[in-house]
Amino acid sequence: MAGNNEQNSRVARKKSQPKPPKKHWFRRIILSLAALFVIGVLAGLGLFFYYAQTAPTIKQSNLVDTSAVKIYDKNDDYLTTLGSNNREYVKSNNIPTALKNAVVSIEDRRFYKHKGVDYYRILGAAVGNLKGSSLGMQGGSTLTMQLVKLAVFSTSTSDRNLKVKAQEAWLALNLEKHYSKSQILEFYINKVYMGNGIYGMGTAAKYYYGKSLKDLSLSQLALLAGMPQSPTYYDPTTYPSYATSRRNLVLEAMYDNKVITKSQETAAEKVSVKTGLTSSGRASLTKHEKTNKILDAYLNEVRQDLLKKGYKLTDGEKVYTNIDMDAQKRLYDIANTSQYVNYPNNGKQTFQLGVSVVDSYTGKVSAMIGGRKIGNVTYGTNRAVWTSRSNASTMKPILDYGPAIEYLNWPTYKSLSDTKYKYPGTNISVHDFDNNYLGNMTMREALVQSRNIPAIRALQTVGKSRAKTFANGLGMNLKTVNYANGIGAGVSTLQVAGAYAAFADGGVYHKPYYIRKVTTAEGVTTSYTSTGKRAMKKSTAYMITDMLKGVINSATGTATTAKISGVYQAGKTGTDNYASQYKNKVPSDAVVDSWMAGYTKNYSVAVWTGYDKSTEAGGYLDTSNEKISQQIYRAMMNYLQQYSPNSDWTKPSSVGTTKKNGIEELYVVGHLFSSSEASSGTSSSASSSSTTTRSSSTSAEASSSSSESSSSSSEAASSSSSEESSSSESSAESSSSSEVSSSSEASSEAASSETPTADTNNNTEEQ
Repeated sequence: MAGNNEQNSRVARKKSQPKPPKKHWFRRIILSLAALFVIGVLAGLGLFFYYAQTAPTIKQSNLVDTSAVKIYDKNDDYLTTLGSNNREYVKSNNIPTALKNAVVSIEDRRFYKHKGVDYYRILGAAVGNLKGSSLGMQGGSTLTMQLVKLAVFSTSTSDRNLKVKAQEAWLALNLEKHYSKSQILEFYINKVYMGNGIYGMGTAAKYYYGKSLKDLSLSQLALLAGMPQSPTYYDPTTYPSYATSRRNLVLEAMYDNKVITKSQETAAEKVSVKTGLTSSGRASLTKHEKTNKILDAYLNEVRQDLLKKGYKLTDGEKVYTNIDMDAQKRLYDIANTSQYVNYPNNGKQTFQLGVSVVDSYTGKVSAMIGGRKIGNVTYGTNRAVWTSRSNASTMKPILDYGPAIEYLNWPTYKSLSDTKYKYPGTNISVHDFDNNYLGNMTMREALVQSRNIPAIRALQTVGKSRAKTFANGLGMNLKTVNYANGIGAGVSTLQVAGAYAAFADGGVYHKPYYIRKVTTAEGVTTSYTSTGKRAMKKSTAYMITDMLKGVINSATGTATTAKISGVYQAGKTGTDNYASQYKNKVPSDAVVDSWMAGYTKNYSVAVWTGYDKSTEAGGYLDTSNEKISQQIYRAMMNYLQQYSPNSDWTKPSSVGTTKKNGIEELYVVGHLFSSSEASSGTSSSASSSSTTTRSSSTSAEASSSSSESSSSSSEAASSSSSEESSSSESSAESSSSSEVSSSSEASSEAASSETPTADTNNNTEEQ
């Protein structure tokens, strides 16, 4: 009994113990999924608001403006829009109801119901994006979001991602708080791209049909409403079958949206998409494109300048430039017709050019062309601002003789030696086109005849440091200077024209500039100018100008082809010879580049001519065409001077005159060199083919120049009332004596000089 009781007791106790609950796995899965969903939603919201915080701001100008940047000339006359954008804004009350209905039906049927974001479409688009389809992001856009994309984002694939979509949604929600549905639809209709370089449906109506939107039929309006999806393929003039399919799809959507009847849909579908098309709008665009073609180089620089100034080129600015449109047209005709210049045609390469025209008094860029026969190219190669080709002997007034007058007070009759000579510190000989040596000659003669050896001697005597300072004061932007740069460096026609304009304006340099003012869509105007800075003394500018007159007017000058009867002008030519490794591949008279730079008191014009690929077949100039640069210059300057005063420069009181060998020479007042001073260190007998002897000679010349500078410093001080130099200029002049006084300077510069570059080393100049 006891055993049975004990057993029963154990059984009873076991039965009385509570059973563990059953494991509800399904419920746990559901709860976990719910938790993950909540976490995902919260994470998504967090990510959304994070992206929203970094979203760009939208100004009303981003929405209202057509984003076409309008360009005006020097007289405030409208010229064109920047790029090929061409738009006409249409207010909401002039947009037909049928067009509004068509756009809403095909793009965003729930437009009037949502608040900027259609959450059903967003969810579907997000799923599509997770599946790897970028079109999913595109499909989630409402009209408001599409407007945001047009205003601040882009339609490129890179902007089809979750971040951009979140920012679009956030901005769309905010947009609908500030603007009505009618306004948003107006913005969109005026902002979409319609193909062929035109924006907005109002502009498209003029382009395709030559009419306003209010005058178009239902069929035509439906076509315009459907075009933004693919403007190229839905162009009725080139792809009528695709355009028809798209138009019919819009009409079907309008019927489904109950904004037209079935009979209206059927009738409109029967109309050919070619009905009503006209060429008048396309002719207007062709004229617009021709204007842009004439302006291409100038517009390219304006565009880049605007970007540097912080403009986005999407806010509809009005840009008032310095361009003289009549001068620009003439320059274009000179370059692209045979009316003024006969250009060669070797059948291998196109003879090319780059030309810059600068106002001598202000630095305003009046005209510019970057090439000829460029075709239908927008923002093509602008050779006028190239810095990859040597400016050859047009550099001599800037880096050699200008500094010699400025710092050493050289008179125009300073004697220089044209004898055998090597670049200091090298075994490379300096040559001229004729491979001859003319012995001693004056600085005036050396510049007029463009002899290379005297120019490099002048640079060596001045010193590379001061020469660089002088040249960079004229906008050359040289980072380093070697002796070969004395006969050419990599600078542009714009830089040369700006530098020569400073000679024309009595030594005041204005950095060339294109834009004088910009007015934003909000009406805020910012003016721009180029503040003139004195780059040299008046005496230097006048003496350089007087010598450069002879380059054009003297029988021995190199620019006689550029002469214009009765016009007071000064100028300099430049030609660049081939490096030795190419000489056996081109004729003996072949040159790489040919320049002509010159100026009057009103304008400075610099011309480069040559071929883009100078070392390939047909890429060289020769005696038959190397003077075309002068012909281009003469044709352009002749035109410019017809509308400008023709007056000579007035000699400043700081310049004196003296007769030397029957020639009226110039000198800086207080620095009248004696015959021995003028010829110091430059006699041909002092020169030798020996590098050692030449170095000694150069040192002696430097020391002699030091004496001249030292003795003339006190003279300069006593005659400061007659010299217009500022205190800073006087300081520079005083310091020049100590810089040249050490005879080791020439030697140390020679030792550190760089080997001349191939093209620059062999600079030549023909008479």
